Amino acid sequence: MDRAEAKRIIEAILFTSEKPIGIDQIKEVLDEVDSKDVRAFILELKAEYETLGRSFKVYEVAGGFQMVTEPVFAEYLKKFYKAKSKDKLTKPALETLAIIAYRQPITKADIEDIRGVNVDGVVNTLSDRLLIRITGRKDAPGRPILYGTTKEFLERFGLNSLSELPKLSEFTEADIDLSEVDTGLKEAEDGTGKIAQENRPAGLDDNTVAQPESPAEPSDRPVEGKE
Repeated sequence: MDRAEAKRIIEAILFTSEKPIGIDQIKEVLDEVDSKDVRAFILELKAEYETLGRSFKVYEVAGGFQMVTEPVFAEYLKKFYKAKSKDKLTKPALETLAIIAYRQPITKADIEDIRGVNVDGVVNTLSDRLLIRITGRKDAPGRPILYGTTKEFLERFGLNSLSELPKLSEFTEADIDLSEVDTGLKEAEDGTGKIAQENRPAGLDDNTVAQPESPAEPSDRPVEGKE
């Protein structure tokens, strides 16, 4: 197989895939091409698209590569597809997801302490959408469940790893209306703008949402309905 044919095959795979594709996955198809060459061909395609000014690019996201349209065309695509509202996250869901992303692994009680409301419904919604998952249990009385983000979260927000999350200091209340959780979230930063190592979830590539081992603890907080 020559170089040009290998690149065309890789291009076809990226074009048809709805999810990020890893080097190893492509290698399974192109068993005559080694992993280093696969990466090199992908980067060549990426450079070619950028040079030609195409409406799409190849992005490295969630540990793989994906062909996506340029953000500048988002408004036109929204009009074309008329995105359904059910695909959007509500403000409470985004606030809760932000807390989990920056403080993970974190218990539901800790999330509720920051938000001041019961988050059972929101946590269920985020779990149903595979944006968060159970990562284990905290070594504390009652062994409360710990939550963290998933590979689906990285894909949804165009991140290759948690280290690419923006520093909280870069945001203002005008940018994100999360003033009620701002103080709690800033405690998660280690001073460098990156998530502290002890707060990184283990096995982030596991996109499976685990099931609780026991019923959630009762709460007397005001209930925030399922989003």
